[in-house]
Amino acid sequence: MKRSIALAITMAWLLSGQPAWAQKDEAKEHAELAKALSAAKVSLQTGLSASATAGSPISAKYEVEDGKLQLSVYTKKGPGFSEVVVDPTTGKVAKTESNTTGDELTAAKAQSEAMVKAKRSLRTATDQAAKEKKGYRPVSVMPAVKDGHPVAEVTLVKGSEFKTVSEKLD
Repeated sequence: MKRSIALAITMAWLLSGQPAWAQKDEAKEHAELAKALSAAKVSLQTGLSASATAGSPISAKYEVEDGKLQLSVYTKKGPGFSEVVVDPTTGKVAKTESNTTGDELTAAKAQSEAMVKAKRSLRTATDQAAKEKKGYRPVSVMPAVKDGHPVAEVTLVKGSEFKTVSEKLD
């Protein structure tokens, strides 16, 4: 999920006018992900549901890690956080790892804070984004607090075209 944190930071740079080299890196990551998604039979929403055995989902993302497509979901259970890797072809949990230090823990805490304020689930927000953007496939959902309100930033892809939409969680 470290790569997903890097992608989230890159996305923030995109919105703030980052250097051209960062745009090229993101374009390369997007192309790699779009190509790898052809093998995925499982929706992001199915991954969110599958991960619930490890706690409440607080974010989810398709990513290419070490050249292999995976669906990573951060969850919160009690005071702890985990990264649940869901097999993108079967929808079954492949592994669960505890997040206890570093950038992953920092990201999980921020996502959890947003979800505490949420009245809608990430799955509901992702379903809504997919309904609004017919023909696009959700590939990530990241909660945040904007102007004091929880939102889900849902990234969708159609072919090689990526779009990000905000869905209210309150």
